[in-house]
Amino acid sequence: MVRGKVQLKRVENPIYRQISFCKRRAGLLKKARELAVLCDAEIGVIVFSAHGKLYELATNGNMQSLIARYNCTTSGTPGKGSCKTIQPQVAEEHADMLKQQTSLLLKALRYKHGRDGTSDLTFDELEHLEKSLEVWIYHIRSTKMQIFLQQIERLRNQEGILQATNQVLKAKIWNQNWGLLEPNMMMPSTGPYPLNFAYNYCF
Repeated sequence: MVRGKVQLKRVENPIYRQISFCKRRAGLLKKARELAVLCDAEIGVIVFSAHGKLYELATNGNMQSLIARYNCTTSGTPGKGSCKTIQPQVAEEHADMLKQQTSLLLKALRYKHGRDGTSDLTFDELEHLEKSLEVWIYHIRSTKMQIFLQQIERLRNQEGILQATNQVLKAKIWNQNWGLLEPNMMMPSTGPYPLNFAYNYCF
């Protein structure tokens, strides 16, 4: 049975609308961070809520440098001086961002080991750390799953090799046992238990 196309429309209930917005916004930003980590892409996301609140995400540097790079790319005039200075600016901002992330990670490590209290981390730093941890956890889980699948494939290959070896050994034992018998002894007996002799002899 073919499912019909789901029609998207505005959520009329304001409470449900806000809940749906929060869930889908978080999912959108999470997918953007995952795409940036997995594929080494530079992504910018700008979201305005129904009440005018701004939510943004720039995975490399900040939103201003990303917008400047976008304007330079779409202007069709990459030879201008303003466009030539974008790459050094982006590199410098990226270095500053890495310094901030390093400082944040050091604070998080000190907090983890109980050396400093939560007062050393601001709300924005805690929120940024939480978002970074989500991406790292996803990356770690993806790596673990890949290793797990590789182990399963390796075990399957080993199982196939063992089964093939077992069949070869069975055939070899069978040939050795029956090869010691005289031709007339390998003929089935006409007595009431025709297979007893061969069965007892082999096993």
